[in-house]
Amino acid sequence: MKKTKIAGARIMTMKEGEAPFVGDIVLEGSRIARIGPQLGEEADEVIHAEGMLAMPGLVNAHQHSPMSLLRGFSDDLKLMDWLNRKMLPAEARMTPEDVYWGAKLAMSEMIRSGTTAFADMYIHMNEIALAVQEAGMRASLTRGLVFLENDGGRRMREALDLAEKWHGGAEGRITVMIGPHAPYTCPPEPLREAIGLAERLKLPIHVHLAETKEEVAVLREKYGRTPTEYLHETGLFERVHVLLAHAVHLSERDIGLLAGMRGGIAHNPVSNLKLGCGIAPVSSMTGQGLVVGLGTDGAGSATTLDLFEEIKAAAWLQKLGREDPTALPALEALRMVTIGGAELLGIADKVGTLEPGKQADLLLVDLNKPHLRPVHSLESLLAYSANGADVDTTIVAGKVLMRNRRLLTLDEDEILRQASVRAARLVAGL
Repeated sequence: MKKTKIAGARIMTMKEGEAPFVGDIVLEGSRIARIGPQLGEEADEVIHAEGMLAMPGLVNAHQHSPMSLLRGFSDDLKLMDWLNRKMLPAEARMTPEDVYWGAKLAMSEMIRSGTTAFADMYIHMNEIALAVQEAGMRASLTRGLVFLENDGGRRMREALDLAEKWHGGAEGRITVMIGPHAPYTCPPEPLREAIGLAERLKLPIHVHLAETKEEVAVLREKYGRTPTEYLHETGLFERVHVLLAHAVHLSERDIGLLAGMRGGIAHNPVSNLKLGCGIAPVSSMTGQGLVVGLGTDGAGSATTLDLFEEIKAAAWLQKLGREDPTALPALEALRMVTIGGAELLGIADKVGTLEPGKQADLLLVDLNKPHLRPVHSLESLLAYSANGADVDTTIVAGKVLMRNRRLLTLDEDEILRQASVRAARLVAGL
């Protein structure tokens, strides 16, 4: 079993109540073996990390990775125009090979900006799983289930096939969720069928919720319920672990209905800002004890997959929306993107904090930069000043995926070549 020592780093474990300190981290195989000041032991490899910060890998709690091929294609449009005129026609052209290369493009960006795990919902999920396996990342994969037309059960069979083939795959780095797309695309009967499948397989549910005012209006007109009330009446929040994406338009009653749920909310502030969706009531959610993580959504809407940008946007939106600079402080935002995201993906027993016994998913941030000095508060620097380009090294399950800003598991030149050719074909004439 290979032993690696990360020496001389400032270490932020993200364990509650534990302050940053200078020390070493010893990795044995895929796990963290020891953490402490000046661990005087030999190792097969030493990563000299003086002047760097070691922290848990970032967790992207909601993503559509192949949409990286549609980055910047349809900006500055209203949501329904963006979706119906641009996104859906382009996505209808996507082949399994397009999905594979789009996912690899997204993973290149995520690894470069310190993301080690992500939750994905899309089509052709087998190709995304293959890309995850090759890249070395950790992922929760979901076949999105839209039930607006009769497909003869094809989507449900694909969801079941994904679970049977990939749950626990890639040496345990891949897990699977069941993904009814959203309340407005899932009538009651197929929605209950999807929830029942999740119960039988003991898998979580990943579902969009109340991203727009239009969605709330549609559910009111169709069912006389808010989207949250609609899901609550199925017993969803009591039956399984649930990852809710967005949750922008929630009433206080809605938030109360979520209290005590297993799982929580993936807040996607950059996408919500860019599409003009609104400000999610994150402070009210956390005030009710709900777990909130951060996601980027797909690059087709957010454009960037850099979670450091999401940290800034999340904190600043809550401060602005509540007109209170104490809302969502730096450390709380950082916990959302580490242990919070891990809890949403159901892997907090493996990742999210740096401590012995957990998987060695971590990153090194280079602090030797003008915008990261002086160091009065590491939490403030990371939340409000750092960006993805400051990440020097990214490690998942003890394997170095990037070192000195160089990707080690992905052929970036080939990914960029494939992405250019495939993206041009997808958007031609649209």
